[in-house]
Amino acid sequence: MFKRRSFVAGAVAAAALAASPALAQDDNFPTKSVDYVIPFGPGGESDVAARMQQPFFQKEFGQDLVISYKEGGGGAVGWSRLNGLKGDGYTVMGVNLPHIIIQPAQKNVGYKTDDIVPIYWFQFTPNAIVVPADSKFKTLQDLIDFAKKNPGRVTMAGTGKGTANQLAATQFDDLAGIKTTYVPFKGTGAAMTAVLGNQVQAEWGYTTVGAAQGDKVRLLAVAMDERHPLFPDVPTLKEKGFDMTGGAYRGIAVPKSVSEERRKTLSDMFAKINHDKDFRKKMLDAGFALIDVPYSDMQSFMDKQKKQDLSAAKDAGILK
Repeated sequence: MFKRRSFVAGAVAAAALAASPALAQDDNFPTKSVDYVIPFGPGGESDVAARMQQPFFQKEFGQDLVISYKEGGGGAVGWSRLNGLKGDGYTVMGVNLPHIIIQPAQKNVGYKTDDIVPIYWFQFTPNAIVVPADSKFKTLQDLIDFAKKNPGRVTMAGTGKGTANQLAATQFDDLAGIKTTYVPFKGTGAAMTAVLGNQVQAEWGYTTVGAAQGDKVRLLAVAMDERHPLFPDVPTLKEKGFDMTGGAYRGIAVPKSVSEERRKTLSDMFAKINHDKDFRKKMLDAGFALIDVPYSDMQSFMDKQKKQDLSAAKDAGILK
């Protein structure tokens, strides 16, 4: 059964409130702006988080963090090109879990998990079932009842294939004994546009969607161990009898050609931002949850995630 630890403000207090890490910069790096490539379209959680990091990067290091997009294939287009980028540390890319583990296990997407070099994981977003505010589905049970009577007619937007959203959609259908239709989009922004435009009936999104959209949407349930502090009236799936938690991790990756020294420097830089109390507040208020996985812990973290995510995907029927 797919279980992923949910991180909310209280659960990450130890990491978030830790003393800011010492920053061992090499050669006064950076001496110019750093390009930050998002492998999704604008408006999704990866983009929102990067734009929150932007002013703090400039404040801490005196250089701009320049955001651009290389969307397609649920992130695969960008990640397949990551190692072709210049390895001087002045280009970084957003990276996501379980995407980079599940995608290459499904098929040839132009990269393998071990081709990706993550240097820091900084946030987590729990899955949530989201509907428009005027939806006929007022509760989770409403959606389930309709889906049971109308197999396949409930369309659920989500971000890409081989993602946390697709895992959640497949697992929930199995647990609830229903059949919905998962519709992948290039990013959370595009998926939300489809929801608000009534192109789909619901979305497997994240708690951040509810924070960003406010009264335009309703969250029916969140895939967490306990309710999110921003949504005290929204039940967890566990409360409704579905033993299911999950979501997506987001972090920073660099080309393989980047030196070990610079990988550590960049990891320290993004950790410094993550430990800024003003940044933490912005992230938590936006529905994110902070985590702190530096480059020095990356191997053990990724080994654990690969085992967990591949097992979850097999349980959900996404992988054989």
